[in-house]
Amino acid sequence: MAASIPYLASNKNVEALFTTIQSAKVPDRFTQEFLATTIGLKGTNDRGMIPLLRNLGFLDQSGSPTPAYRQLKNKETAKAAIAKGIRLAYAPLFESNENANALTSDKLKGLIAQVAGTDDDMTSRIASTFNALVKQADFSTQSTDENTEQEDDRETDSSDSDESGVQNSSRRATKGLNPQFHYNIQIHLPSNATEDVYLNIFNAIRKSFQ
Repeated sequence: MAASIPYLASNKNVEALFTTIQSAKVPDRFTQEFLATTIGLKGTNDRGMIPLLRNLGFLDQSGSPTPAYRQLKNKETAKAAIAKGIRLAYAPLFESNENANALTSDKLKGLIAQVAGTDDDMTSRIASTFNALVKQADFSTQSTDENTEQEDDRETDSSDSDESGVQNSSRRATKGLNPQFHYNIQIHLPSNATEDVYLNIFNAIRKSFQ
């Protein structure tokens, strides 16, 4: 089954979209009116920006900004957030080639046609939109974060094992049971015995446990 991949009728205002989002207020809902009056994109072709932002994970289904949208407001996190959004919106491409963002134009178009089953015209539209977004993104930052998370996971796993791959015995002991046994010994002494009899009984018991 061919994958559905988002595209814009015109990509010339992609940079302006993200630049203005960074300086504009965060709306309660990102509407066509907000796009036209606040972002300043009034063209008919610009209306596709809203569903694109939704595909990128910056808007929910009602048009309300998501936490990822707020990352676009910070110059330090915006490009990485866009890269993450691209991986989300164009997941079918990255599933076929994890370095889809670094492909040449011809190879990208070949990948799109393979995954989406599109004709040449639609393939070019998708490729143009994809490349316009990639220019606004920083995939190297995201890769570094992912590698750090993977290294942290490996360190956590290795801490549970010694060099031979055997789980650390002390860690295993803390997770397991630590049973303790107590013995109660009852001695019934004759009420009419002498002191020597009592001493002999206790001495015999003491010898038994030595």
